[in-house]
Amino acid sequence: MHLLQTDARQSNRELARQLGIAPSTCLERVRSLTRRGVIRGYHADIDPAALNRGVQAMVSVQVRPLSRAVINAFKAWAAEMPEVLSVFVLAGGDDFLLHVGVQDLDRLHGFLLDRLSKRKEIVGFRTSVVYQQVQKTVPSRLEET
Repeated sequence: MHLLQTDARQSNRELARQLGIAPSTCLERVRSLTRRGVIRGYHADIDPAALNRGVQAMVSVQVRPLSRAVINAFKAWAAEMPEVLSVFVLAGGDDFLLHVGVQDLDRLHGFLLDRLSKRKEIVGFRTSVVYQQVQKTVPSRLEET
């Protein structure tokens, strides 16, 4: 899996060569990982700044009343917003964490005032601007000790 996480575009033959196994064995292992849901897809790593989303923020959101209908409706609405890169549903003091990417601080301010603050189920939100991001593209497997 580590080799696929590092470069998902490599051929089955190249992957098999690096693992020291037959291409047919390699192909069956990758298919098995896909069937089991371990491999969920293959994605390109896109630079947000290249898409004019140089300003990123994490927005913690609280909604009320806490019900499945309210949570599902807000989650669906937030996921459709072009500014929202990711939606996390949380336990604890906040109900959602939105990863937002916009062109500049004025657009972030506009998103917060013109979109979030107008939602009647939102009772509060806090915004943290992201200065830098270090993303771990190859998560290591957790080993039991």
